[in-house]
Amino acid sequence: MYKLYSMQRSGNSYKVRLALALLNAPYSAIEVDILRGESRTPEFLAKNPSGQVPLLEVAEGRYLAESNAILWYVAGGTPLAPESRIERAEALQWMFFEQHALEPNIGAAYFWLALVKGGRDLQTHALEDWMERGYAALQVMENHLKTQPYFVAGQLTVADIAMYGYTHLADRCDFDLATFPAIRSWLRRVEQTSGFVPMDWQPEAPEAGVYAPGIAAEA
Repeated sequence: MYKLYSMQRSGNSYKVRLALALLNAPYSAIEVDILRGESRTPEFLAKNPSGQVPLLEVAEGRYLAESNAILWYVAGGTPLAPESRIERAEALQWMFFEQHALEPNIGAAYFWLALVKGGRDLQTHALEDWMERGYAALQVMENHLKTQPYFVAGQLTVADIAMYGYTHLADRCDFDLATFPAIRSWLRRVEQTSGFVPMDWQPEAPEAGVYAPGIAAEA
């Protein structure tokens, strides 16, 4: 069974939890609150020197960091991974786009405006740039989704999971999706997928620390 170190309110962590839920893959969950410095302890840094979540233990003492690398790993050999060589490259193309265009802007705005107390005042100087670049990224997505139901291969893949993680949080950090109807329709398609769990979903028995995605699909 996988062991996942993640933070409930982290978009990057949620991407991995969502993928595991869609794959109906059980995993042991360990909550790590980065706002309290829990990812900077010597014990955690021994597992991941970058001090970030999510972090997936794939085997005893074998750890994999970076959300999209984890997505690529868990999706291998499943319907979430495109089959053809070009479609796999297209999935990676969008996953790279997510990390350099979405996460640094919408993700940063979400972190500082929605998670950090007083974050808006601390980041006033950066907010305008985040909004400008974030809207530009959303427009690229909108243009693609006007003619495609999903980002790659005409079906839900890890590319969609990667893109969904922070896009669905945009309205929590000043972004208005009213002028992006294709994105809104795509968000609904993702959310209607069998096995989908929302970001705030908790397991039936949190004290056990084991997530059972099959239960979530029925909730």
